[in-house]
Amino acid sequence: MAVGEYVTGYEHIGVPTNDMDATIEFYETLGFKKLYETNHNNGRVVFLGLKEIVIETYEKHGEAAGKRGAVDHIAIMVSDVDKAYEEIKKTSYPVIEGPCTLPFWKNGYTYFCVMGPNTEVVEFGKKI
Repeated sequence: MAVGEYVTGYEHIGVPTNDMDATIEFYETLGFKKLYETNHNNGRVVFLGLKEIVIETYEKHGEAAGKRGAVDHIAIMVSDVDKAYEEIKKTSYPVIEGPCTLPFWKNGYTYFCVMGPNTEVVEFGKKI
């Protein structure tokens, strides 16, 4: 079985920022609404949604690349993080984070990340 057997849809796109207020204002101007806000790793994390599109933006305190191509990660929803993780371990793609759980949303969010061939991070996760 392949990890794709556990994919249930798109979760979010991760966009690091050095200016959270400007980022929120920009996406709200486009019609996005704030879905959730928290603090993690000494910075604000904000999820913004518009229809089926979700953007997770998080403060990088001057370390965000700030140039074209600087999207940090793509997150994909899975039905079972543990089983998807077992399938990924059968591939040559390196797991660079997780599996772990963050105190996001109501009951938490479990995920792991792999590095793609273009140094893109692909996150597989599930809201608990």
